[in-house]
Amino acid sequence: MAYLFTHFIGEQPQGEQIYFSLSKDGLHWKDLHDGKPVICSEVGECGLRDPFLIRKADGSGFVIIATDLCIANGRGWDAAVKTGSKNLAVMESKDLIHWSKPVLVEVSVPEAGCTWAPEAIYDRQQDNYLVFWASMVQLDGDKEPKQRIYAARTKDFHEFTKAQVYLEKDNHVIDSTMVYDDGVYYRFSKDETTKNIKTDTAPDLNKESFTDRPVPNLEAIYGVEGPEIYYLEDQKKWCLIIDRFASHKGYLPLVCDSLKTMDFKPLDESEFDMGKTMKRHGSVVAITDEEYDRMAEAFGLE
Repeated sequence: MAYLFTHFIGEQPQGEQIYFSLSKDGLHWKDLHDGKPVICSEVGECGLRDPFLIRKADGSGFVIIATDLCIANGRGWDAAVKTGSKNLAVMESKDLIHWSKPVLVEVSVPEAGCTWAPEAIYDRQQDNYLVFWASMVQLDGDKEPKQRIYAARTKDFHEFTKAQVYLEKDNHVIDSTMVYDDGVYYRFSKDETTKNIKTDTAPDLNKESFTDRPVPNLEAIYGVEGPEIYYLEDQKKWCLIIDRFASHKGYLPLVCDSLKTMDFKPLDESEFDMGKTMKRHGSVVAITDEEYDRMAEAFGLE
């Protein structure tokens, strides 16, 4: 068992493209391709932020979806929020090495100002994928535009159903991620107003099924975003990584024995190594030892 981290590295030139890093334990990372991007975009906004990699449920390959955005190109955050891309950038591969060029697929509602941090999860009940992202939209009754999580469904990442509001809170909400474990879906989202991570759970992926699940020790950590959750097979623990964007310290891993308790404890800096590059909002997936060796040979470890 090994792990692949798909991410970008920041707003510098070529930073908002797709980078790969590998790990044997999910805590100590080595950058691939000499710390250079593996996939670059020449379409839309010419950026690939917040990449999320998912293994297809039928085992036929992999898909990356990413935010079509490049702040380094100069339009700035205000334009990105209010008049940003309504597209997802989609890339596919059969072997994690050879990737299709980014293709843009419009998924957001016409009123949307952005399509940020897309992720996907396989719905076992409906045999399709729920794809979700954050969009700034001013709906009827809103005094001003608000960040909500929208969602659509797809079977192939080419055609999508009409986007609908999937998660709305009193505050702005972005950066949702979900994981399924033992009959329960666990969702972690950034409160964009208070800048911390909130959690809710559900027995299925219907938006009405979720109920808030307070996790005080997690909510007490402020100035963070980009939560990602994955299982550390060797340690038999869950790992939640959160990006300490406010302090520019990069990702912090927190671990717990069970998602039922969610007693997350932050690791000491000596217990993990995120590699040489400053990793920004991405995703972690488990891969086989064979896939690890193949990627290490193809791209070269640092």
